[in-house]
Amino acid sequence: MHLPTKINILSLSLLLASTANAKLNQLAKNAGKLYFGTATDNGELNNTQYVSILSDRREFGQLTPANGMKWEYVEPEPGVFNYTDGSVVANLATKNHQLLRCHNLVWHSQLPDWVPNTNWTKETLKAALIDHVTHEARHWASQCYAWDVLNEALNEDGTYRNDTFYAVLGEEYIKIAFKAAAEADPTAKLYYNDYNIESPGPKSTAALGIVTMLQEAGLRIDGVGLQSHFIVGSTPTIDQQISNMKSFTDLGVDVAITELDIRLLLPSNATNLQQQSKDYEASVGACVQVEGCVGITVWDFWDPVSWVPGVFAGYGDADLWFANFTKHPAYYGVEAALKNGTHKGFKG
Repeated sequence: MHLPTKINILSLSLLLASTANAKLNQLAKNAGKLYFGTATDNGELNNTQYVSILSDRREFGQLTPANGMKWEYVEPEPGVFNYTDGSVVANLATKNHQLLRCHNLVWHSQLPDWVPNTNWTKETLKAALIDHVTHEARHWASQCYAWDVLNEALNEDGTYRNDTFYAVLGEEYIKIAFKAAAEADPTAKLYYNDYNIESPGPKSTAALGIVTMLQEAGLRIDGVGLQSHFIVGSTPTIDQQISNMKSFTDLGVDVAITELDIRLLLPSNATNLQQQSKDYEASVGACVQVEGCVGITVWDFWDPVSWVPGVFAGYGDADLWFANFTKHPAYYGVEAALKNGTHKGFKG
């Protein structure tokens, strides 16, 4: 007569025990997400301790190549394609049975010189854009879970960046890129990816406009990547992030946190590390609480290989592991966020 109750109590005990020992990707899946992942780059793959953590699917269920798939590496000369650099991380993800977020097809930065320096017409640039997107997306079509088709097309005020693509083709270049990507890889999720669109404002409104523009043109867009490069103590609140995520998912697309790191003013100390933990917990917690947020990717996990110190003087320690491979307090903030609500609906 009391057996069902005893079974439920036993099931809960086992679930709690497994969760207590679980790592980040396991916790993300327990919370209903597809993955918890990280970016990585070829240069750090000669560190065995780093690779051991990176390749642990309990910790990271998804990888993003930080640089190897960008235009300057893939098509250094017109019509000459080189997939060597991008394949390093792609093949590691395949070997480890990790999802691969492919990054990126079109961006104003890290272009080979021939792209901005050619005297383009609309016809010649459209042809070159289609050729690049088609060749690259088709090459990794069997490996990519998702593509960042277009990266950082917006200024802070919500206007388009006046890069080579926009200057020649206008906003039509966005449609051209997404159409070519959809035709080259019918199964990969197609994303628009940007920073400072994680809370309401003119830039996030413009990103919503990109989604609706593509949808109204009958073109496929499956998701929006929220890069989430934040500063300790200045991150959007969890409520702002939840509200903003829902503004995208209400349009019928997924969202994902794609490049999360939270930099602090050095030196790190007990106070700013504790705030960093709270900030990480808020961002990850927002994703946990939005059904259409499919996963979280940190922009590498080990402080010595972070991009932050080279770009923001005086800032660093933005990741989840210190140089000596001990964990930041932020790791446990992420852990807490992923556990929040995991067992909702369980009836004892």
